[in-house]
Amino acid sequence: MIWFLEGQSSQRDIILGARDALPSEVKIFASHRQDRPEITSIADVAFMEPKDDQQRIDWIIQTSEAHGIKVILAGRAGRIHEAERHRFESAGLKLVTGGLSLETFDLVDDKSRFTAEAEKAGLNCVPAITVNNARELVDAYEILRAQGEVCVKPAVGIYGQGFWRFKESVDPFRCFANPDARDVDFETYLAAYSTKADRPPMLVMPYMNGSECSVDMVCEAGRPVAYVGRRKQGLHQTFERNSAAVELALSAAAHFKCDGLVNVQTRDNAVGVPHLLEINPRYSGGIGYTRHTGINLPGIFATRQLGLPEPATDWQANVRVKAVTVAVPVAN
Repeated sequence: MIWFLEGQSSQRDIILGARDALPSEVKIFASHRQDRPEITSIADVAFMEPKDDQQRIDWIIQTSEAHGIKVILAGRAGRIHEAERHRFESAGLKLVTGGLSLETFDLVDDKSRFTAEAEKAGLNCVPAITVNNARELVDAYEILRAQGEVCVKPAVGIYGQGFWRFKESVDPFRCFANPDARDVDFETYLAAYSTKADRPPMLVMPYMNGSECSVDMVCEAGRPVAYVGRRKQGLHQTFERNSAAVELALSAAAHFKCDGLVNVQTRDNAVGVPHLLEINPRYSGGIGYTRHTGINLPGIFATRQLGLPEPATDWQANVRVKAVTVAVPVAN
C-alpha cells in the first residue's frame, strides 16, 4: 500500500505512473485538501485531507494504521511532515518528504542559505546578494549591473513568484501591461519596493540569459537512482540525461541529502555553463512529461519504496513534447 498526499497538480501524473508500474493487487491511496476528483479518483482509494496541519498529521497516521498503508509520500507539505517524522516511524510508517531531516528544508527553502551552502560545497551556483531594505537593494544593483543584466527574487518562495528582471530600456508601464514578461526598469521597482520599510529578504543576482534545465529525479538518502532533465526550447520541451546541467543537479541533490521525488533547477550563462538555481524537495509540475522518454520516475519511486521490481527503462533520445490542455470528466 502506498499513499500520495496532496501535491502539485502533477499528482495525477504521479499516481498514473505508479499504477502502471505496480501490480494490480497493490492499492494506491491518494488525498487532497481540495475537491480534486480529477486527481484522487484515479487512485484505488481517495480521501479528503483535513485543512489544519496538526489535525492532518494525526489523521494521516490513524488512517494509515487502519488501512495497512506502508509508504507515504508527503507531496506539497514536506517540511510539516518532516517535523513529525518520529511519530510516523513510531507507528511503523515509511515517510518520504524530499529530505531526511529538517536541515535539508532549512537549506533549500531559504535561497540565501542555499546559495551560501552551494558555494561552500563548490557547486556552481548563481551568485546572489541578500538585501533587506531599499539602500541595500540600490547598493547590490550598482555592484552587479557593472557585470550585465540584473534580476531579483524573494529569498523564500516557490513557482518563481516575485522574480523580476531589471531592464533599463523597458517601458516603466510594461510590468503592469505584461506582467508575465517579468521585465521592469529598476527605478519603477525601487519606487514600489520603497513604499514600505519592512520587506522580506530579497536576492539580487546577475541575470543569466542561457536556457534553464529542470531535472526531475528519484533520490534515496542523497543518491539519485533515476533522473531526466527537461529544457524549454520555445513552445516545446526537450530532454537530456548526460549533460553538465544534469551532472550539476545530481551533485546538488547528493550534497543536500534529497530523498524521494525531487526537482533541481539550473540555468546556463551566456557561454552555456550551468549554474544552480534552486532545489525543490518535491516533485515538479512537469514531471509527467518525462514519461515520453521511456523512464517512469513515479513508477521507479513506488516500486523501490515497496521492494518490488522496477519498471523497465528504455531511454528515447531526441524526444520533443508540447503541453496541451485536456479536459477530464469528473464525478459530481
